Amino acid sequence: MAALTGIRVVEFTNMITGPVAGCMLADLGADIVKVENPKGGDLFRTFRGGLYSPYFQSYNRNKRSLTLDLRSDKGREIAIDLVKRADVLIENFRPGVMDRLGLGLEAMQKLNPKLIYCSITGFGPDGPYKDRPAYDAVAQAISGLSSLFLDPDAPQITGPTISDNMTGIYACYGIMGALVERQRTGKGRLIEVNMLEATIAFFPDPWGNWTQLSIVPGPLMRVSASQSHALKCADGKLMSVHLSSQEKFWTGCVDALHCEHLLKDPRFESRPKRIENYAALGAEFRKAAIAKPRAYWMERLEKNDVPFAPVHSLSEVFDDPQVQHLDTFAEMHHPTEGKITAIRRPVWIDGSRDDQPLNPAPVLGEQTDEVLGELGFDKDKIAELRKQGVV
Repeated sequence: MAALTGIRVVEFTNMITGPVAGCMLADLGADIVKVENPKGGDLFRTFRGGLYSPYFQSYNRNKRSLTLDLRSDKGREIAIDLVKRADVLIENFRPGVMDRLGLGLEAMQKLNPKLIYCSITGFGPDGPYKDRPAYDAVAQAISGLSSLFLDPDAPQITGPTISDNMTGIYACYGIMGALVERQRTGKGRLIEVNMLEATIAFFPDPWGNWTQLSIVPGPLMRVSASQSHALKCADGKLMSVHLSSQEKFWTGCVDALHCEHLLKDPRFESRPKRIENYAALGAEFRKAAIAKPRAYWMERLEKNDVPFAPVHSLSEVFDDPQVQHLDTFAEMHHPTEGKITAIRRPVWIDGSRDDQPLNPAPVLGEQTDEVLGELGFDKDKIAELRKQGVV
């Protein structure tokens, strides 16, 4: 039995922040009913066309989709009935939307005092930015995170979502804490998470360096301190080394790359000097690495016990021996949408994750009849609701 078997969650969410939290709970066995607008559903469904995009699939496995028009009286009535029976409600609308829908905190906890109500926003429930729209690039920028990635002379936003995903993870963290507390008290809680603070909390060490040592953070601050270098080899393939603070990694890397002369270079005679002269050291390593193919260097680095890795493309990750050993990826099959590749949860429990459900994300409204049946609606009533446009 999965850890959260029997926990019932109602999701009023779109895009990433809320769906991540629900997906993590679902991967631990919670029953997630995702309430979607009958006209298009979650906004992420239509990315790349259609109503079943890879974006939507990635954040909505192991959930059931119920279509409801929350603007209609009957739709709200059904939603409220769901919440009465739920352990957790997750929403990521702008502040005030749930109150206008009649699904706000006060009303829902009055009906269900044990309800854990999780509200996810861009900037919090109040303050000067509360009504602004917030997306990943916005949160990364305002939190200071973007300043640790961008070249100010040639700014270009790159990479995957970070703020969105971290906000969902922190929301799940808050919900799990509230579920544990409820076992002692029997009372529900309001969990509030915003993208701005979640992103700031995600990278605490630059704040410590700035506030305690007046070290101005920048794109190279962390990598220079950790002595991390990306190197291109003779065959055009890339690899990465991370020498950290142990002296043996520095001497091992120098030996592996045939750079013994660097041991006598005063610019690199100590770790503080290597941090100070990070760019110069990287240039020396790159000059060495380009002389031989990656396989040659990887063998030598491993023999010298140096922290290293090939820089994989996504397609290469599937074939990595350790990834295959861990069985990181799983295949799911949807009856109408076909084969879908999923990433297994990274949390093992008692040496296993066989308890993780592996059900593909639902098509829009796929479990509407099923969920309404659980609420006591028969086929005729469901047909009437569909005729009225409620579901």
